[in-house]
Amino acid sequence: MEEEVHTGEINREAEAAPALIAVHPLDRSIALALGYELRVFDFEMDCAVSLTDEAYSPCHSDAIRAICFGANGRLFVSAGDDKLVKIWRTDTWHCIRTVCSDKRVSAVAISHDGLFVTFADKFGVVWIERLEEDDQGQASVDKKAVPLLGHYCSIITSLKFSPDGKFIATADRDFKIRITIFPKGPLKGAHEIQNFCLGHTDFVSCLTFICPPDCHQSFLLSGSGDATVRLWDHVSGQLLDTCDVGKKAGLLDSKEKVEDSLAVTDINALPDGSFVAAAIQGLHGVMILKCDVPARRLFIAKFVFVEESFVPTSLGLSSSSKLLWVVMGASNVSKLGVSKMAQLRVLSDLDKFLSNEHGDYPVILKDKDMPGGEKLLLKFQGSDHVTKQDEALAATATAVKVAMQNLLTKKQYSLEKRDFRKRDRNDRKFKKQQF
Repeated sequence: MEEEVHTGEINREAEAAPALIAVHPLDRSIALALGYELRVFDFEMDCAVSLTDEAYSPCHSDAIRAICFGANGRLFVSAGDDKLVKIWRTDTWHCIRTVCSDKRVSAVAISHDGLFVTFADKFGVVWIERLEEDDQGQASVDKKAVPLLGHYCSIITSLKFSPDGKFIATADRDFKIRITIFPKGPLKGAHEIQNFCLGHTDFVSCLTFICPPDCHQSFLLSGSGDATVRLWDHVSGQLLDTCDVGKKAGLLDSKEKVEDSLAVTDINALPDGSFVAAAIQGLHGVMILKCDVPARRLFIAKFVFVEESFVPTSLGLSSSSKLLWVVMGASNVSKLGVSKMAQLRVLSDLDKFLSNEHGDYPVILKDKDMPGGEKLLLKFQGSDHVTKQDEALAATATAVKVAMQNLLTKKQYSLEKRDFRKRDRNDRKFKKQQF
């Protein structure tokens, strides 16, 4: 029996899922999620990694929506629309635990001590799972994740631990950033809110922390659908500075065509805040910002044009090798009949850019010039036999943009429409109970 598409509801079968990328904190490997596929390349072994999951094959059955490494790189987590949270050991790339969620998962994070894995679902609840290491190096965990905190039916878009492990920051589509004190006994819930960081006028899409060496605390950066990147003192909740990338976009080079939608989709930063990279919807490259915390300033340093039709969907920053990994891609791009497509680029020589050396830095690497060369390309890049590459890239960018708007832009319904949707949901629940 075919699944019906109800009036006012999004057809998830036609929903594109953006490609995601994550870099091991010690530069040992790189992971990319494309649809339900999770791909890993080991730089030390110079080869693709075979993932081992004894309970599930493939490891995910629906689009992966969140991936991350732990702070020391020992653990990796993947989760998504199949309601499965996979916890992996990165020395063997063996799945040591699969946690089942009641709802689709939108964000994941690992505590800095590696003892807890947290994940957020589409109903705005953050769940926590405790890990223990036994003598055999396998992980034993509690049978079921427990709720940690909630955003009251608002989709959580980003989930991050502060560098000192004292706070957990959560962002949602209702413009809010919540800073919660991470308790010593988190399995009983996190009930003490430190602050709300309020000021965004559209969904908050991404968060990252920076910790300048000359400061006694860390600071928070956020990106949003309102086309701004903001700098916060998350301890006090104070907004320190706002960088309006939407307004700045008009000053870009003439070869870059600026679109109406300039939502910030991802941000990544070096720990000291000297280099902040932002992926922005509608821009064919990466916006580079710098953060001067003592002066409470966040400013654009440069826009790096990658190539025509290349709109990044995710960023991965290597702090030790000073490389910025940029991926554009999506699964289920129905316009061209493409099931999945991904393209990788690398911005190198960030150290020369940071030291203000003369030259056109950062340098864009692609194809065989990238770390890993042909082996990496065979593992990651490609589209399902698409002949018109530019057309496929453009279709991918559009599909990701529409999917993100459908997910994060709140829809306004009349009272009559709300009643209809409520009755419709109740009818479907009743039909499921009948079966």
